[in-house]
Amino acid sequence: MDGDTAPLSNKPPLDLLIAAPRGFCAGVDRAIRIVELSIEKYGAPIYVRHEIVHNRHVVEALKAKGAIFVEELDEVPDGVPVVFSAHGVPKAVPHKAAERGLDYIDATCPLVSKVHRQAERLVEAGRHILFVGHRGHPEVIGTLGQVPEGAMTLIETNEDAEALMPADPANLAFLTQTTLSVDDTAQVVATLRRRFPLIQAPRGEDICYATSNRQAAVKDIATQCDALLVIGAPNSSNSVRLVEVALRAGRRAKLIESAADLDLAWLDGVRTLGISAGASAPELLVRELVDRLGRHFTVSEREMNGEPESMVFKLPRTLAAA
Repeated sequence: MDGDTAPLSNKPPLDLLIAAPRGFCAGVDRAIRIVELSIEKYGAPIYVRHEIVHNRHVVEALKAKGAIFVEELDEVPDGVPVVFSAHGVPKAVPHKAAERGLDYIDATCPLVSKVHRQAERLVEAGRHILFVGHRGHPEVIGTLGQVPEGAMTLIETNEDAEALMPADPANLAFLTQTTLSVDDTAQVVATLRRRFPLIQAPRGEDICYATSNRQAAVKDIATQCDALLVIGAPNSSNSVRLVEVALRAGRRAKLIESAADLDLAWLDGVRTLGISAGASAPELLVRELVDRLGRHFTVSEREMNGEPESMVFKLPRTLAAA
């Protein structure tokens, strides 16, 4: 129980602006469904290499259904199916799984897979790739692992872009992680284009639709609220970026994993609170936060108008009929 519920007459008012879109994207929906269907088809346990998405509530729910999460393929016993996470894996991982005779199901988000295929084509064309992303993130590790070592250089900041001294400036291309800050990435890309006018851009925007839409929604409500909460995991790139967007708009902002993580003292002086959720955070967590706030405040809730999302990704053929 969440402490004492304030008497109705003593509850201060709190207006909630709920960002839209928020929460699950099509790639996350697909990845979770892949794990669930794999358990139905093969029976528990199903092994998953890395967190299927970066949200402990999702991971715990899948554990309860029979998923076992590991960091390396060596931890998967022989004869047991394994699912690769939505972030993507280096090429060496499915190759190793095949060598061991493991059944594997690839839950890589199709928009991440698109970046992987672009990287392969660019290297085949003889171009050196500048990859804009965050070192150590699973998506970055997976993308770097699609091409031979040395074929791609990681660019993390605008300072990196300014300092870069490539061997062949006339034969470059760039790609980006799908969950980056739209504004930061635009600055880095502008620097790369200025310094290397012949650099080849990706065929389409690499930052995914869900990341862009959620950042735009937070920008919109940040102008109308006193503070903003983002529900998401600290290792979720797109969730952390939402907090940064609000902070840059001059608003107090905080990342929480669930309603239980909120210190109510943080809301002192707040009359209008914005709420959003990262692309791997289930809507249930938003409702739990609103419910908790309702026990301490007289809440009025308004869902904002945002970019509609109707994207749906196909399941792997091996599971489509499961």
